[in-house]
Amino acid sequence: MQDALFPPTACPRLIVKVGSALLVAPDGAVRRAWLATLVADIAGRVAAGQQVAVVSSGAIALGARRLGLAKGGRASLEDAQAAAATGQIALSQTWAELLGAHGLTAAQMLVTLDDLEDRRRYLNAAATLGRLLGLGVVPIINENDSVATEEIRFGDNDRLAARVAQAAGAQGVVLLSDVDGLYDANPHTNPDARHVARVERIDAVAGMADGGSASGMGSGGMVSKIAAARIATGAGAHLAIASGRMEHPLAGDPRHTLFVAERAASARKAWLAGGLTARGRVHVDAGAARALAAGGSLLAAGVTGIEGAFGRGDLVSIEGPDGTVARGLCEYDAAEAMRLVGTRSEEQAAILGYAPRAALVHRNHLALV
Repeated sequence: MQDALFPPTACPRLIVKVGSALLVAPDGAVRRAWLATLVADIAGRVAAGQQVAVVSSGAIALGARRLGLAKGGRASLEDAQAAAATGQIALSQTWAELLGAHGLTAAQMLVTLDDLEDRRRYLNAAATLGRLLGLGVVPIINENDSVATEEIRFGDNDRLAARVAQAAGAQGVVLLSDVDGLYDANPHTNPDARHVARVERIDAVAGMADGGSASGMGSGGMVSKIAAARIATGAGAHLAIASGRMEHPLAGDPRHTLFVAERAASARKAWLAGGLTARGRVHVDAGAARALAAGGSLLAAGVTGIEGAFGRGDLVSIEGPDGTVARGLCEYDAAEAMRLVGTRSEEQAAILGYAPRAALVHRNHLALV
């Protein structure tokens, strides 16, 4: 495992995206034997302490072949939706069976890109992901293609994987694909094309990509993968485009292109710290202010007062004894937050009537000012 992409010791939380061409054979069957080797790799990483979530393509491709639809199920929106509905159930069952053989529990999450762009829905998705990963579950995530419209025509699971990494606070993203990374020209048409092993600045390589899917099954080509790299690296996660054309692709060191994470604050952190008008104020004591400055989350025990009328997911200003400490997205609405002022986690379930969330404002959704 020492030579593997994003080893557990250096990457506590990893997002793995699996492309359609790797999952679905030309005859329409799931490539179960290959997938079993990938699942074995995931099981090994989980056993080593790494939390892993999977963004799984393949539902449309699998369903299209089962239904006999032309163009991989993408001839029309209606075909894509029907193919997704048919293929998703078979795909999820396969993942659950293979993970179960290693004693792992799978969970299905179907989302659209908009779920991760709307702040309140983003918080819901992030909280669910965090809880599942904390329980040792392996979330299997896909776009909700059976009801989505624009996402089917323009979306792709490369960008979705990057958005999931942002929501999950992951340190690494692996896009397993039928290509082994970025080239300075199209290797299918130019025999002199050179492989690019490492990318420090995405703007320097953006012109090298085209939008075609090599297999004809997927919805994205290298353009979508570079767009995903831009999202992931901007959120502080490294991203690798790696070949999945081998057994146990996560156990070794497949040929890949690594996009290095940016050192600057992520776009989301910049948005939180920027000029948006906060919907309310959360007053905290000196101990809570020190904990936030040290990188912690805001717990209700350190809160002394609530001002304003805000909903869950709204931006609030966090005020310490000496002034504004931070801004963040609150996990509760104003009425619930008021009820939790000064309380400890073990008291909160009885107050709320449901299991409390990990924090009033989680550090992943908070920026110091």
